[in-house]
Amino acid sequence: MLKKLLAALAAVLLVPILLFEEWGWEPLARVVAQLTRLPLWARFERWLKSLPPWAALLAFFVPMGVLFPIKLLGLFLLGEGHGLSALLLLLAAKVIGTAIVARLFQLLEPTLMRIPLFARWYPRWKTWKDRMLSIVRASATRRVVRRLKDGARRRWRQWRGTA
Repeated sequence: MLKKLLAALAAVLLVPILLFEEWGWEPLARVVAQLTRLPLWARFERWLKSLPPWAALLAFFVPMGVLFPIKLLGLFLLGEGHGLSALLLLLAAKVIGTAIVARLFQLLEPTLMRIPLFARWYPRWKTWKDRMLSIVRASATRRVVRRLKDGARRRWRQWRGTA
C-alpha cells in the first residue's frame, strides 16, 4: 500500500517535468549541438566522449550542480516578493539545464551504459517514464489541451496570413 502511494506521488511530481523534457529534450539538444561549429566546442565534445565511465557520470551531473545555486536564487527572489524575476530565472535555468543535460546525455550515453548500475537502472527508468507519458498522452485532459493548442496554432497562422 505504501509502495503504491509513493509511486503515485512520484508520478504526480515527476510527470510535469517529464512532459517539459519530452517537449524540449531533442530540440534543445539540437540547439546545443550547433555549437560544434565552434572549434573549441567541438574539441570539448570530443574530450567528453573520451572520458572514462565514472568521469562521464561526473560530467553529466556538473550542470545540475552549477544550476542548483541559480535555482536557490530564484527561490530567494520568490521569497522576497520578486515573483516575475523568480519565475523568469527558474524557467531560464530549466531550459538551459535541459538543453545542456540533453546534449551531454547524447554524447555520454554509450559511456554511461558501461557502468553496471547505470546499465541496469536506466532501462527501468526509461520504461517507467515511457509508461507514465503514454498514460498522460491518452488522457482526456491531454486531448483537450492538444485541440486547444492546434486551434490556437491555426488561428495564429490565419492571422499572420491576413495581416
